[in-house]
Amino acid sequence: MSVPIPRRAVLRGAALLAGAAAAPLVARPALAAVDQPDIANCATWGARPPSSAVTVLQNRPNKIIVHHTAFPNSTDYSQAHAFANARDIQNLHMDTNGWLDSGQHFTNSRGGWLTEGRHGSLYALLHGQTMVQGAHCVGQNSQAIGIENEGTYLDVQPPQALWDSLVLFCAFTCQQYAIPATEIYGHKDFNATQCPGLLHDRLPELRAAVAALLS
Repeated sequence: MSVPIPRRAVLRGAALLAGAAAAPLVARPALAAVDQPDIANCATWGARPPSSAVTVLQNRPNKIIVHHTAFPNSTDYSQAHAFANARDIQNLHMDTNGWLDSGQHFTNSRGGWLTEGRHGSLYALLHGQTMVQGAHCVGQNSQAIGIENEGTYLDVQPPQALWDSLVLFCAFTCQQYAIPATEIYGHKDFNATQCPGLLHDRLPELRAAVAALLS
């Protein structure tokens, strides 16, 4: 025998269906597996304004490219030093290279402090739909997120703090932009350079660590 459904329940169900039909369908990411790392924005570390407007691309990046700065391997692991390093890079890129801003999207210090590089990169990363055009790797600046790692690693390994921060940053970036962990490369994969030194040899290890976090 069928049980009569109260009229109030029918009306409520109809209203819910109507609301669902009217609501726009928005693609949402799965439950986040990787927490957002602390990343100091340009204003926090005292960046100069860009010399001209940055270009915001209406596409997601499809890879991450790892760099090292080729600066001396400082033993100052403080956040203050990380901010000074970010300013030094920006000055070099703007005053010597003639670029409009820092070329890389993000910077990772030897103490593991993350900073935004080119203006607008952090906003784009957190929203996960667009990217700022960089100037860190010829041929890849409109499709790859570039991260500079402070120091020179041609014959020495980076500090553990830098490595751990790089793993977390790459995992979060892959999550935000739906980049597979396999799509993490070094600068020398695309341009004639020694960058990023021994970090390039550790890319399989980096990809595996990022994949583990994403899972």
